[in-house]
Amino acid sequence: MLTIACILLAAQQPPPPPLVIGRWDITITTSEGRRLPSWLEIQWSGNRTLVGRFVGVVGSARPIARLEFSHDTLRFAIPPQWEQGNGDLRLEGVLAGDRLAGSVTDPAGNRLPFTAVRAPALRRPSPQWGRAVTLFNGTDLTGWRPLGEGESAWTVVGGVLTNTKSGANLATVASYTDFKLHLEFRYPAAGNSGVYLRGRYEVQIEDSPEPEPAIGGLGAVYGFIAPSENAAKRPGEWQTYDITLVGRLLTVVLNGRTIISQQNIPGITGGALDSDEGLPGLILLQGDHGPIEYRNIVITQSNSR
Repeated sequence: MLTIACILLAAQQPPPPPLVIGRWDITITTSEGRRLPSWLEIQWSGNRTLVGRFVGVVGSARPIARLEFSHDTLRFAIPPQWEQGNGDLRLEGVLAGDRLAGSVTDPAGNRLPFTAVRAPALRRPSPQWGRAVTLFNGTDLTGWRPLGEGESAWTVVGGVLTNTKSGANLATVASYTDFKLHLEFRYPAAGNSGVYLRGRYEVQIEDSPEPEPAIGGLGAVYGFIAPSENAAKRPGEWQTYDITLVGRLLTVVLNGRTIISQQNIPGITGGALDSDEGLPGLILLQGDHGPIEYRNIVITQSNSR
């Protein structure tokens, strides 16, 4: 009788969480050898279904309704978002310790290899801040360089860093870890840009006339964290960001209003430069969506880097 009771009790116990649960920083390699960043989060839903979120090379975080994991092999499929092609995006990878490796098949049918490592926690003590340093001198592009596809349309006009049309992005030459960043920006009607922190986490800049804040609107961490309110001014007016990033912990102040307070960024956003979250990274200004202006860009770094 005791043996039967033990068997029944064991049958009622939920299965242990699969070792694949967690957040993964992914690198996809193209046939030309380019390394493209991506990101994956895997969670339990109840005690028998794996669900998650995925960030591709472009676009926002999208939900995964179900992932299959058996014999150390992970599989899932999700509908296309911004990719070309009409098929599902499919991922298959094998878990070996703290690494995943396999292939991603995009909606156009291209099959590319990937590797993935567990995303770092990035927990940091409260920093001691250094001195403020001006990143834009108001005269030329010293300390900055164009990145990405398209011709650079960045110039300096009347002390203002100006992007006149869709083209290359603009990034700092130097890399940064934990910092406070102040900048002022101005966009036209329907304008769209963004500030990438460490080159990986986009704080959105967009003409957002809707009264309700959204994960894709002004002040959001694109696809992940919505601002608490829409504190936008009108197109054509100068606006300010004061952004503090320590590890993953983010605070965003827009036009003097705290719209994100001490929230953890889950992972990289679409359009990131890489998925090496444990490393310092660039400050990148998005220029591939159209005209945008910046001025008074100042950074204060942590002395405990």
